[in-house]
Amino acid sequence: MSEATVVIASPVGLIAAGGVMPFAVADAMVARGLTPVLFALKGICDPKPLTRFRHHWIALGQLGHAVKLLKAEGCRDLLFIGNLVRPALSEIRIDLGTLRELPRIWASFRGGDDHLLSGVARIFERHGFRMVGVKDVAPSLFVPEGRLTRRRPDDLLVEDIAKGIAVLRALAPFDVGQAVVVVDGHVVAVEDIEGTDGLLARIARLRTSRRIRAAAGRGVLVKAPKAGQDLRFDLPTIGPRTIEGVAAAGLAGVAVAASHTLIAEPQETIAAADRAGLFVTGVVA
Repeated sequence: MSEATVVIASPVGLIAAGGVMPFAVADAMVARGLTPVLFALKGICDPKPLTRFRHHWIALGQLGHAVKLLKAEGCRDLLFIGNLVRPALSEIRIDLGTLRELPRIWASFRGGDDHLLSGVARIFERHGFRMVGVKDVAPSLFVPEGRLTRRRPDDLLVEDIAKGIAVLRALAPFDVGQAVVVVDGHVVAVEDIEGTDGLLARIARLRTSRRIRAAAGRGVLVKAPKAGQDLRFDLPTIGPRTIEGVAAAGLAGVAVAASHTLIAEPQETIAAADRAGLFVTGVVA
């Protein structure tokens, strides 16, 4: 999607998966005078915060049902947000609307996550909806360029950050992870299907087993979207849980692509980093 300003048609439909981001986006939308209507994925979306918003429950695979609800709510613009583990086709509850689109859905599954999300988005667009991104409805949730914490990365950490960005650029054509850990110039781990939390837990295990011998307080987690990625979907995200994982992994901090990375609970995230003596910085990627 271009960087041009998008005029949003309220209400906006949010297909809400897991984590805190669906509610952070909804709150930011309300603050801007927009009306969010959440379409919560059963078994995935957290039910407790939903009560603060107008919402409906839908199951994976209920495309026909979702389209009817979206149209009944008057939602022209639509947004995907939240954590979602790629389901197996056998786990999808197929209604008639999904059945009609099954060949396109099958084709979308035969690729990486960005390919899948873009394919599903095209299906919704064929039904008359417009897919938008978080930047269109909640731009305040993006990490700006520059240091956000008291601690700043030293020259060696800046070199680690540059190497991490280069690695992510090189991996982009393969549609794998959006994060890498670099310690003293060594690429020690790349994000895989476990996600960032799993990546950081793996670093902690490698330190415990002495496979990583660098002193605690060295190394950096680097996150950035894949080159050429549709920036409406699956953007890298950090939050308090990320900071906990970085601290447990013995790293020095986090560097993320400025203006292309979401930050959940910004005040809590930065406060947690300051308490742990970590840095958080937005960089041009």
